[in-house]
Amino acid sequence: MPSLLRISVALVAAALGSQAQTFQRLGTCPTLGCVFPPDQADFLPGQVFDIRLEVHAPVNGSEAFNNGVPDEKFALTIQRVGEHGKARTVKEFLGLKAEPALEKWTFSYFEDLFAQDAKTPTVVNVASKAYRQVALYTPGEYTATLNFFGNQKTIATWTVREPPTNPKKHKAKNVLFFIGDGMTISMQTAARLIAHKSINGKYQSLLQLDQMDNLGHQMTHSIDSFITDSANSATALNTGHKSTVNALNVYVDSSPDPFDDPKVETLAEMFRRVRNGLIGIVTTAFVADATPAAVVAHTRNRDLAAPIVDMFLHGETNYSWPGVKGVDVLFGGGAENFLPTGSFQGKNYYDEFKKAGYGVAFDNKSLQTLDNKKRALGIFSISNMAKWVDRQVLKKNLFGLKNSPTGDGTDAVDQPGLKEMTLKAIDILHARSKADKNQGWYLMSEAASIDKMMHVLDYHRALGELLELDDTVRASIEHLKKLGIYDDTLIVVTADHGHGFDVFGGVDTQYLHAASSDRQKRSAIGVYANSGLSGYTVAPDSSPKNNTVVIGAQGANFPVQWDPRFALAAGVVAFPDHRENYTTAQNGPRLPAVNSADGFVPNPTDAQDGFALSGTIPTNQAQGVHSLTDVAVYANGPGSEAFRGVYSAIDIFFKMADALGLATFSNTTSSHH
Repeated sequence: MPSLLRISVALVAAALGSQAQTFQRLGTCPTLGCVFPPDQADFLPGQVFDIRLEVHAPVNGSEAFNNGVPDEKFALTIQRVGEHGKARTVKEFLGLKAEPALEKWTFSYFEDLFAQDAKTPTVVNVASKAYRQVALYTPGEYTATLNFFGNQKTIATWTVREPPTNPKKHKAKNVLFFIGDGMTISMQTAARLIAHKSINGKYQSLLQLDQMDNLGHQMTHSIDSFITDSANSATALNTGHKSTVNALNVYVDSSPDPFDDPKVETLAEMFRRVRNGLIGIVTTAFVADATPAAVVAHTRNRDLAAPIVDMFLHGETNYSWPGVKGVDVLFGGGAENFLPTGSFQGKNYYDEFKKAGYGVAFDNKSLQTLDNKKRALGIFSISNMAKWVDRQVLKKNLFGLKNSPTGDGTDAVDQPGLKEMTLKAIDILHARSKADKNQGWYLMSEAASIDKMMHVLDYHRALGELLELDDTVRASIEHLKKLGIYDDTLIVVTADHGHGFDVFGGVDTQYLHAASSDRQKRSAIGVYANSGLSGYTVAPDSSPKNNTVVIGAQGANFPVQWDPRFALAAGVVAFPDHRENYTTAQNGPRLPAVNSADGFVPNPTDAQDGFALSGTIPTNQAQGVHSLTDVAVYANGPGSEAFRGVYSAIDIFFKMADALGLATFSNTTSSHH
């Protein structure tokens, strides 16, 4: 945006009292006139999106205006910067046959904590219009100006990026996109320490991530807050557009409908539309969780799992969005949203997928026998899938959960891991692509419980999930080479956000257990020279310590033992009140804090032999939270050199789209779909 234009936008915002705040009338809308997509939005040429305009008239509060009556005669003009002539109305610019209908509604919000405590919300009346499914094809800057309440303006500058590669000469046929949810470099450092032996300070082997061809860093801010969640961070990765916490591939509006917010086309949707590409989704979470949902779903509320499952099969349910009607592979947990008791419209979604021609698997054995030439659904548990440590080592924790995906009340004891699901997904996508003109495929594979275990301060399980991801990347590279398609496949590995985790020393868990007071227990932690060397790569003593099970070797690239006497002293910067003993929770994932009349307090059954840690987050928070840290990006294959350097999360979308050659152009500046 030209500097003078940016100054004018800043002055308009300042005049209406815009400021950094945690209670917002509507994110990215500092004036009473809202334009979505907002200022500084970037597009791939031909990427489909919606435009939403809103004019607000607060009835009360510090912004009360016009007696709460919104301007219903607002107008938007658009002009491509550098083009001669004056700006045209949005209808003229986009070549629309008619203006959309005027919409009106009312919403309320709290201006700040004082208003919330006093229970005095601000009421806002809204007039709005939505221009659906439009696209800009000519690279350059566009100025969108909303005129409202006479002389008031909101200006948004949009950029249609010039692809660095001719789309007809795209570099990659396939993309294999790994997301280690919540993964940071400090976690990778810890995982390397516990799984790869070091002698005299030199590692004898390395993580697969250490050996990738290209390394970059991405910044993970949300659009209207500097801490992101998995929904809007996945939105940035999948669309090239930042959004608001909890939102999936939409700009959050103020309407009461969580499905009518202005949508943006995802990479997978564009890949299907432009190249008729195949789409696969693999996750160790429930399949409607934020990261897998972000591949094709659109809603401002990530918690609407049942409708999201329907979107995987039928696409958008509210209006004709040119999205994906049926992903080709969908593997993970989340049976509760397929069974009639918790599904969309009470349907049996296993039957719905079968009727649409999908093969269906409920365990690892049936997964391996799925027909590679058919679309496939694999649901392997109720809720999130079992963690690597429990699936491979503490197998007793798989029993008594009554989490069979069939809903018959039995236990899901034969669950595949990330590697098994990913390799099978590659086989299916490869076979189906070969059978249909080799159009290529896009596969997102998520190690979801790195994040989930970091949230509950279960560091060993989190690192186990990270090592499983690393093992899956290694195995996938070998598998792609075996299939003869490695040179056609861009492989990208990154995270969506991070946690403030690090290792700060070692700990003598035997001494910690025996010590009588919390202050004496803290003496078990060794820092600097007293941190010692990793005990995880040393063969364990055969006798149990501290009444725990000795966890033994589970193959190359994993620890020899998970609970050595001298363990990692590690932690996060944001946590609830809890106790810590630095050992693996023996009976399943940790529950560090429980609710009480005074907020969340240490779980009396967790880490009883540890010492107390006073929390750093509000007492209404049960677990740790995300952090601001940048996260690493690793890439191999055609187009991978573009992933070097430091850039925004949205740039990953554009780099993958360029490798696939998804930009589309026309003879006009804009078009309506």
